[in-house]
Amino acid sequence: LPHPALLQKYSLPQFTDIVTAVRQGNLLLFNRALDTHREFFIRMGIYLILERLRPIIYRNLFKKVHLILNTVQVPVSSLLSALQVMQIDGVDQDETQCIVANLIDKGYIRGYISFKHQKLVLSK
Repeated sequence: LPHPALLQKYSLPQFTDIVTAVRQGNLLLFNRALDTHREFFIRMGIYLILERLRPIIYRNLFKKVHLILNTVQVPVSSLLSALQVMQIDGVDQDETQCIVANLIDKGYIRGYISFKHQKLVLSK
C-alpha cells in the first residue's frame, strides 16, 4: 500500500482514506471514502477495482478481532459484533458466516467454521 506522503506528492488525496481503511480493517471509513469520491473513482474507471478491496478489509477487521481475543477459536458472534460496530446494515449470524466462508474459500483466512460451536477455528 502506498505511503500517505506518496499520495500527497502525486496529488491523490482521494486514496488516503482508502489506504487507511485497508490497513486498519475499517469498513466504515472505506464505505465513507467510496461514497465521498464515487464520481472521481468512476471517472477514473477504478470504482469496481476498489470494491475488490472489500474482502481484504473484512480479513483485516477479523484479524483484529482474533488478536484482541487472543484465541484461535473466534466466536462468530464476536465477528458479527465487529461488523455491527462498522455499521454494516442487515448483517446477521448467517451473513457473517457467509462472509467468513468466502474469505476462507478465497484463501484470505486459513481455518474453518465450526457450525456446531459457532466459531471460526484458525490454523496456526
